[in-house]
Amino acid sequence: MKILLKFLVLVFIFTFQANSAEKVEYLKTDWSFKGLFGKFDRGSLQRGYQVYTEVCSSCHSMKYLSYRNLSEKGGPEFSEAEAKAIAASFEVTDGPNEDGEMFTRPAKLSDKFVKPYENVKAAQAANGGAYPPDMSVLVKARGGGVDYIYSLLLGYEDAPSGMKLDEGVHYNKYMYGNKIKMSKPLSDGLVEYSDGTVASEAQMAKDVTTFLMWSAEPHLESRHQMGFKVIVYLIILTILVYFSMKRIWSRVESEV
Repeated sequence: MKILLKFLVLVFIFTFQANSAEKVEYLKTDWSFKGLFGKFDRGSLQRGYQVYTEVCSSCHSMKYLSYRNLSEKGGPEFSEAEAKAIAASFEVTDGPNEDGEMFTRPAKLSDKFVKPYENVKAAQAANGGAYPPDMSVLVKARGGGVDYIYSLLLGYEDAPSGMKLDEGVHYNKYMYGNKIKMSKPLSDGLVEYSDGTVASEAQMAKDVTTFLMWSAEPHLESRHQMGFKVIVYLIILTILVYFSMKRIWSRVESEV
């Protein structure tokens, strides 16, 4: 029993030290969607989609999103015509046709986002054995959420002296273990924003992270609105219950 207790204590101490050593303070920025009244910045969502399309989509899929989602309320809110034009710029495989053959056609609003690779093996072969994760719910799948993703995109640095990196591996201050196979994805002026916003690394990281937050929580705004209504309802209910209680108990004479 004593040996088991000592073993558990050692495991606890080792785990605590490891977690303390790996804990890094993430970069902070102002997120418009935080808080009870938080809402997505439409411009940031649209720019974030542009960054995803021009930078991230060559490796990362977003299999849970359809092109129609881009025009829905609470999201980037492209017009329906804009969303149709975006979808039509991609080709999808459909069929079979009357001859029993598969064919390609321009994507429609109902189609899912086009994947960069046919399957996992193809993705690994193109990325040195690493599999780029799907980004649909990536924000929710990573500890630290938006702060972690934002920090990771801006966390590429030269490796500390004495640290040896394998070929194709990069140092990132915020990556678990500090080693990542994805090369630095962003650089100043990498994309040309259609709204004229300066495309700095920090701006692009914030915009694409905002877009990923929306893809993971597309109903965030309606949830915030519902939460506010519930709080108001509970406040009114509490006041009514209080005055009802006062009125009822005012009829009871005190025995003292």
